[in-house]
Amino acid sequence: MNTNNKELNAQGVSLWLDYITREILDNGTLKQYINELSVTGLTSNPTIFDKAISSSNDYDEAIRKADKNLSNEDLFLNMAIEDIQRAADLLHPVYERTNGVDGFVSIEVSPLLAYDTENTLKAAKDIFQKVNRSNVLVKIPGTPEGLPAIENAIAEGIPINVTLLFSAEQYEAAAYAYMRGVEHRLKNGLNPDVRSVASVFVSRWDKAIAGKVSEQLLNKLGLAVSQKVYESYIKILQSNRMQRLMNAGVSPQRLLWGSTGAKDPATSDLIYVENLIAPFTVNTMPEKTLLAFADHGNIKSPLPHESNKTDNMLDQFKKEGVDIKALAEQLQKEGADAFSESWNHLMGDIEKKRKSIYA
Repeated sequence: MNTNNKELNAQGVSLWLDYITREILDNGTLKQYINELSVTGLTSNPTIFDKAISSSNDYDEAIRKADKNLSNEDLFLNMAIEDIQRAADLLHPVYERTNGVDGFVSIEVSPLLAYDTENTLKAAKDIFQKVNRSNVLVKIPGTPEGLPAIENAIAEGIPINVTLLFSAEQYEAAAYAYMRGVEHRLKNGLNPDVRSVASVFVSRWDKAIAGKVSEQLLNKLGLAVSQKVYESYIKILQSNRMQRLMNAGVSPQRLLWGSTGAKDPATSDLIYVENLIAPFTVNTMPEKTLLAFADHGNIKSPLPHESNKTDNMLDQFKKEGVDIKALAEQLQKEGADAFSESWNHLMGDIEKKRKSIYA
């Protein structure tokens, strides 16, 4: 077992792999990462699946055998669900060992539904039923329209990964939606312990302002915003409301750091891993970042519960014209649009593959 990754996990950080292909399932790579690199979960998204399907022949046989009358979307979901089930089975021992705190795999509802509450909930129910694994989280974006779907999905007992969160305010909205769903179950005499993570994207902050702020502020906004998110997380965990739910048997929603691969080659490749160490959190890393931490990662001090230094830094960004709230909304919209674009591209790639295979 790699000592760097093992030490990071010992700090209370769950290492999840933000990557899936049929190849890493078939050749034993994912199993190796679980056994040797302390990987305890996995996340996926349309962009990851698009690359996996379009850049390999690993899915050709599944396409060839599929019912020709299936829509491209249904064909994709069948292939994705098979991959997710296999990954979930590999991680099930982690799920058992941690009493269901860890060992999860995430699969996303269609990003075309990011602003459609009713159909997001329907899709989440359908996917969770088809996957049929207790250690699977359905990803729903934390858009204003996604929040009611998240609340209702939790109320119906569907474990949820709230995705596309960027700021403390967006995180809090997601956390309260989760709590309302759990409280609804408690009120109706149901088991209130429905697992969830709240995924906050980090690196996109720094990419968005590259070249727009002074040099001393470069690659510092993502970490500063993340510190404020963490402060909100601690306050919610320590709140009477959350602790009453914990007393009823609820394991609280965990904070997950996403988009943790460094985008700027001029900065450390591990900036969003080494500087976001905190117990009871998840860091979902691209494969390259996971391997980099195994090779040369360092364990730094855990995030403080409060930081005046961070407030001062955020003030500097404001003085240079960065509107944090407006940028958070912009990043969430851009993220939803990017996933929709990947989804549409993926559907096009599947259509091309079907035509070449059926020809």
